[in-house]
Amino acid sequence: MCWSGGKDSALALDALQCDPAYEVVALLTTLSKAFNRISHHGVRAILLDLQAQRIGLPLTKIHLDTTLADCATMDQYESLMAQTMRDFHRQGVRAVGFGDINLQDLRDYREKQLNEAGMTGVFPLWQRDTANLAHDFIARGFRTRLSCVDRHKLDASFAGRLFDHDLLNDLPADVDPCGENGEFHSFCFDGPIYRRPIDVALGERVDHDVRTFADLLPIHEETACGS
Repeated sequence: MCWSGGKDSALALDALQCDPAYEVVALLTTLSKAFNRISHHGVRAILLDLQAQRIGLPLTKIHLDTTLADCATMDQYESLMAQTMRDFHRQGVRAVGFGDINLQDLRDYREKQLNEAGMTGVFPLWQRDTANLAHDFIARGFRTRLSCVDRHKLDASFAGRLFDHDLLNDLPADVDPCGENGEFHSFCFDGPIYRRPIDVALGERVDHDVRTFADLLPIHEETACGS
């Protein structure tokens, strides 16, 4: 499962785990090497580790030479992903799950790269209506916070907010309810895929270029695990 730690990944993983046609054996996440945080989402690696522990799946991390919000070079990304896919292929893995919903160019790119590694892509949320999907996510008992927003599309005050019905009602009309066009990213801390919730506190908001990141902090017993 290509795992970003956000709501779409969580809902897609839930769908795959409920589908007898698939056995999910691992999570795969890219992180910024400089900041040790999930790429684009800006979420601390310790929270990613806690997600994997609470889900009960092994986690493979790919560290990229990139900032929190900017992309690594495509050559570096494709080289590391190709090697990782070869490693999984040797272990008998033949498919990778994604939480993509309706970006055809992105799906085409993923499938081309996977095909070169002898793998296929699985897209359990594909072409779902994003408004229905957002409400279904909440109804399924998932809980998440926005970890990053694009200030060209959303006010900075949305960073750190709970993804709930109030937030959906407050979104501008031109913002996709699932943030499918990059309006926001999220961190999922509770839901049916977890053995128990991850307790998080909202730290400071940090502006980086056009994005505002909410620094989410582990609390209670997790604070002993590191930062």
